[in-house]
Amino acid sequence: MRWRTVLLQYCFLLITCLLTALEAVPIDIDKTKVQNIHPVESAKIEPPDTGLYYDEYLKQVIDVLETDKHFREKLQKADIEEIKSGRLSKELDLVSHHVRTKLDELKRQEVGRLRMLIKAKLDSLQDIGMDHQALLKQFDHLNHLNPDKFESTDLDMLIKAATSDLEHYDKTRHEEFKKYEMMKEHERREYLKTLNEEKRKEEESKFEEMKKKHENHPKVNHPGSKDQLKEVWEETDGLDPNDFDPKTFFKLHDVNSDGFLDEQELEALFTKELEKVYDPKNEEDDMVEMEEERLRMREHVMNEVDTNKDRLVTLEEFLKATEKKEFLEPDSWESPSI
Repeated sequence: MRWRTVLLQYCFLLITCLLTALEAVPIDIDKTKVQNIHPVESAKIEPPDTGLYYDEYLKQVIDVLETDKHFREKLQKADIEEIKSGRLSKELDLVSHHVRTKLDELKRQEVGRLRMLIKAKLDSLQDIGMDHQALLKQFDHLNHLNPDKFESTDLDMLIKAATSDLEHYDKTRHEEFKKYEMMKEHERREYLKTLNEEKRKEEESKFEEMKKKHENHPKVNHPGSKDQLKEVWEETDGLDPNDFDPKTFFKLHDVNSDGFLDEQELEALFTKELEKVYDPKNEEDDMVEMEEERLRMREHVMNEVDTNKDRLVTLEEFLKATEKKEFLEPDSWESPSI
């Protein structure tokens, strides 16, 4: 199943959907000690928004391919090299006519959507006479030279585009956050310029007071440490902290029972820590900064635990991480101040 590493976040969910019929490994746990644990076997795991401008098209293509038995079987057996090389895309030639017809229609709709976007942009710039076909070249997730047929080339291009774009997703988020922080500080300074000296001092004093309030919070456990996971085990899972077991913890938080902790499942583990620092009711706590901190925590844990760098944590990787000194005696973790 390691082929899923190619499509990183959303695209990994295709094989997850295909394997939902498999039974989860039983969890060895004393049910009498469990509080408020709800079954998740039948819960539908909604795929996250990838943030890609062709996100909806990507989801629709995956949904259609999922319905073809032949392609589903090939996906289950495919390895990472088959995905990268484009060999798997050739299997598209063997899917049913019904599936190909649906894919053709999806592509025509996507090309039409892109043309409308181009037209709207050109109209806003009062530009006329531009060749839509030439402008379609800038979109690398489909073959614009054949706008009516979804071919193996289209699947190959879609996979490679999503892979490349999602690999840079975190970097883009960090850059957007930096711009957000710069703009926020710029607006604050510009506002101060409009005040007289007395009011300006009051605002500066208020700002420093908010900063101190934000920094005055309970200790934040080091992400991925035993203390942090035990807190989730006790407060979220409702289990006795003295019975903490890494293997059981992994299986409890592998929400879709696919044998991995993906990035979304990992980020969910940090909610308790983030709530110590950020409260939406507090003026001094910025929820945009909270999500940046969640991302920072997840990246840190991935760097420590994800040894093969496929952006998925296996049970073996997880258990090995719990044997490290850093798991038992981590460094302190400092959340950034406002």
